[in-house]
Amino acid sequence: IRITGSLIKETIAMLYAISKDNKQSSVGKTNLSNMLKNCKDIRIFTVQKKDLDKFVEEAKNYNVDCVLVLGAGVRDGAPTHILQERIFKSVEVFNTGCTNRILMSGDHGREDYDEVNTMKQFAIDEAGAVATNILMDHAGFSTYESMYRAREIFEVESLIIVTQEFHLYRAIYDARKLGLEAYGVCADGYYNFALTKELYNDSREFLARVKDFIWCIIKPEPTYLGEVIPISSPGEATDDKNV
Repeated sequence: IRITGSLIKETIAMLYAISKDNKQSSVGKTNLSNMLKNCKDIRIFTVQKKDLDKFVEEAKNYNVDCVLVLGAGVRDGAPTHILQERIFKSVEVFNTGCTNRILMSGDHGREDYDEVNTMKQFAIDEAGAVATNILMDHAGFSTYESMYRAREIFEVESLIIVTQEFHLYRAIYDARKLGLEAYGVCADGYYNFALTKELYNDSREFLARVKDFIWCIIKPEPTYLGEVIPISSPGEATDDKNV
């Protein structure tokens, strides 16, 4: 792939637009009808607990197929605090009745590293989720691949993505560029993170946005595809362990 001057300028323009939009994020009451359905202008809404019911009532009008949780690391057999925030918030959103499925997408590329089973078990044990409502994508190795596989493997057409605000802009951008009707709920607020951790996340996210912008232009296939598992399937369809 030849990186042209035009592509570099488009990348810079996209990063500027997202950076500018960060400052325009609305906090509190959410109206899905105001969330744009294209990728030219992405607005993320921090949905407070008291506003979840309103958010979900409007989400129902869009026939959302699932709540998507993106992996963020496992340490000593437990989800990192960032990932715990995502899991707690995803179950909170699910419990409002906006959908009947949660899709846990993460890295299970090795026997000794398993994000998705850890995520599912944590959701059951700590957040009160029910196993049959949770499907797992064992090959969600990146945000882009998770969106691609949600569309191709799980036949998802619309979804609510739950992740931290710094990550949500890119996640929704990827999803919409791949043809998904995507909305976002921020998972921030369960833990207070050190400034150094926030700076690390922001710097890493900047580079990831450049990469994903290019990927959303050339649209490479993910590391793995495979047979279709409709999102309407019971959670057991993706189990490789007794959960």
